[in-house]
Order: sequence, then C-alpha cells, then structure tokens
Amino acid sequence: MEPGNGTQISEFLLLGLSEEPELQPVLFGLFLSMYLITVLGNLLIMLAVSSDSHLHTAMYFFLSNLSLVDICFTSTTIPKMLVNIQTHSKAITYAGCITQMYFYIHFAVLDNFILTVMAYDRYVAICHPLHYTVIMNPRLCGLLILVSWIISILHSLLESLMVLQLSFCSDLEIPHFLCELKEVVQLACSDTFSNDILMYFSAGLLGGGPLAGILYSYSKIVSSICAISSAQGKYKAFSTCASHLSVVSLFYGTSLGLYFGSAGTDHLQSSAVTSVMYTVVTPMLNPFIYSLRNKDIKRALKRFLAR
Repeated sequence: MEPGNGTQISEFLLLGLSEEPELQPVLFGLFLSMYLITVLGNLLIMLAVSSDSHLHTAMYFFLSNLSLVDICFTSTTIPKMLVNIQTHSKAITYAGCITQMYFYIHFAVLDNFILTVMAYDRYVAICHPLHYTVIMNPRLCGLLILVSWIISILHSLLESLMVLQLSFCSDLEIPHFLCELKEVVQLACSDTFSNDILMYFSAGLLGGGPLAGILYSYSKIVSSICAISSAQGKYKAFSTCASHLSVVSLFYGTSLGLYFGSAGTDHLQSSAVTSVMYTVVTPMLNPFIYSLRNKDIKRALKRFLAR
C-alpha cells in the first residue's frame, strides 16, 4: 500500500511496552488475562441485559452498548500485541496500522459519546423523574446511539484519510503497542500542519464537548440531590450515579493524563503505560463497577448463569 507522494511503506514497528526478552512472557500472560476478563465481563453484561425484561430500560440499553464498544475497543489493539509477543515480531503492515488506527479512534470517540449520553440519562432520571419514561423513550435512545456511531465513523475516517496523505521516511518505529494517531503523524517526513490542526481541533471538540456536557449534567444532578430533604433520598439518588461517575473519572483521568502529561525523557514510556489504563484497564473494570453496586444487574446475572 502506498502513502502520499509515492513513498512506499510496507510496515511499521511497534516497540511495545518493553523490549526486555524476559518480560515478554509476563506481558503476554498479563494482557491475555486482562483481555479475556474484559470480553467475558462485558459479554455477561450484554447477555444479562438482553435476557432480563426488567432491564429493558434506557439506562441498561446504554450500558449494553458501552459493553459492546469496550469489547471492540480492546479487540483493536490487544490481539495484535499478543500475536507480536508470541511470534517475537514487532511488525505491523502499513494497511494494518492505518486500519487499527481507524478503529481505535472510532471506538474511543464512541466510548466518549456513550458516556455522555449516559450522563444525560442520569440527569433526566434525577432532575425530571416524573417525565423520565416520556423523555428517554426508545426512539430517542436509539437516535442518540445512531448519531454517536455516525459522528465517530466520520471523524475516524477523516483522520485516517489525512494520514494517508503523509509521506514517511526510514524511521518507522512507533514507541507504543498500538498505532496511535499522534505517534504515527510524528513519524511523517512531510508537512503535518493540517494533521496537527485537525487532531487538536477534534480533541477539543469531540473530547472537550462531551466532557463539558457530562460536567453540566452532574452540576444539575448535584443541585437536585442537595434539594432533597431526606438523607436516604440523597443516598438513593447519588447511588444511581456512582457507577457511571466512577467510570467517567477513570476514563477521562487516564486519557487527559496521556495527552496533557508533562514532557520528559521518559514521556514515551509513560504515555504507553497510561494508554494501557484507558484502552485495557478501564474496559476491564467497567463490568465490575456496574455490577458490584447494582442489585438489578447482579440479579439478572444470577438468573442468566442459573440457566
């Protein structure tokens, strides 16, 4: 496959988290375990929601979509990493790198949008409880998910097409375990001004916009909870948001730490380690966060597993 200006590139090299040979079996076992737990945990959430009619509500509809996206998100990076470790290879084809980057951006943005939609769902449930079923009707829920998919697809397609216009020189080593957009663009020997502008503009719009929406939703939620007179009522209202708030804090905390962390000599290594947090650890923890504190999910899981 050929990038822009006729420069023929056959493959990139993913340096991974460590080049120490003795650490490779440890990394393989660790990431294989985390990947299997992620897939199994999120799959159980999806099956529990679909099999229990009591969970056919807006909140659990969004949760099952989040679980689906988390499975896809980790599947874009971890299997290739495991294959490279097993085969003692660091190579990824040019086409494979662009494809991985496309799906990585797509599911990262989609994850972001679904978390925002879930925050809106909690806002309506707490601030407008009497109109909740009317506002969060199946048509609106489906439309919110559909719009999220369309925007994320178009955005990742635009970013990938912009990268296809770049020319690359001899240095094709990516200091990461995945083809992350910023790292790939930095390897180009042609002008990347347009790519940088698009990258930072989209990060502000598609990252900062949803974050602002989440913060606004929770500011209204906190105001409504403070207005509740009974302590039991406040606790019950807050408990419905605790799981989502934990996931949002974990997702945005690690992603912001990656892109706005301090630069230094070990910046590339810390960047790869931070990426593990929101590409692997967060999707793995989501099922536990949502199920351990949720009686409905635990009840549905018990019923499903009992079958």
